Amino acid sequence: MRVLVVEDDPILADGLQAGLGLGGWTVDRVETCEDARSALAAGSYSAVVLDVMLPDGSGIDLLRKLRSEGERTPVIVLTALDSVPHRISGLDGGADDYLGKPFDLDELGARLRAIARRSSGRAEAALTHGAIRLDPATMTVTVDGEEMRLSRRELAVLTSLMERPRVIRSKAEIEDRLYGWDEEIESNAVEVHVHHLRSKLGKEAIETVRGLGYRMRA
Repeated sequence: MRVLVVEDDPILADGLQAGLGLGGWTVDRVETCEDARSALAAGSYSAVVLDVMLPDGSGIDLLRKLRSEGERTPVIVLTALDSVPHRISGLDGGADDYLGKPFDLDELGARLRAIARRSSGRAEAALTHGAIRLDPATMTVTVDGEEMRLSRRELAVLTSLMERPRVIRSKAEIEDRLYGWDEEIESNAVEVHVHHLRSKLGKEAIETVRGLGYRMRA
């Protein structure tokens, strides 16, 4: 899944990018309200991690404006301003969750998974399709109870397909989940990852819809 980190502290932003990347997230990062608005207009994100005190304004003011314009991407407000009135202001301003600094990176990952799950309408933490079960928390995949070893990007492709198994995902949509801004997109990466997934999960697991993309086979 892809997350936008809006944080102007370079050390914290580096840590978030590295830590969330290890947890299977593709991370883009910006430092200002203006750049956050541009990123959300240009890309599709599963969630946003939003600092409150940014160089060009308040993250809460930005969030209120985005919500008034119809932006529905789930948002976790991440800030040192952790008093009850500040939490109430953030949640009433449109945040889906609120986490004070300092924080535990594993807890942030769990909260991100939770708000992304709720936004997609799922109650169950794990994704299941037939004999395939994917647990985003542990980054494990099993087929008929047998664990399969997947790379981070294979896992990202499978997650994209299993979130809405009957929806056709285009190559561009899948690439958007796989690569951040600073990563070079390989021309045949999606085809290669799908090929590897079929070899591990079963050749009939993923269906190619000619000219459109991929979906899980019924």
